[in-house]
Amino acid sequence: MSRKWEPKKQTVELDPAARPSRIRREPPPPPGKLDAIASKVDWDSREWEVRFAVVGVAAFAIALCIIAVAFAGYTGWSPSQYSVKVHASE
Repeated sequence: MSRKWEPKKQTVELDPAARPSRIRREPPPPPGKLDAIASKVDWDSREWEVRFAVVGVAAFAIALCIIAVAFAGYTGWSPSQYSVKVHASE
């Protein structure tokens, strides 16, 4: 069974005594059917950040590849200019 927790330090008594909060808080509205559906569809902001980061990195890599191929074509370079000779040694 559990027993009552008794801290070693005593609580601080404020002078004058602390007043309770006067902030009025209304209870949250009960979840409706639309709220339940919307909560399943909505993405978390962290998920949005990760997806945009992946798309951004992929778009940047594709853009660099296109620029490299365009520059190579502009200068007249082609992979067909080179021949590779492979010698098999046993």
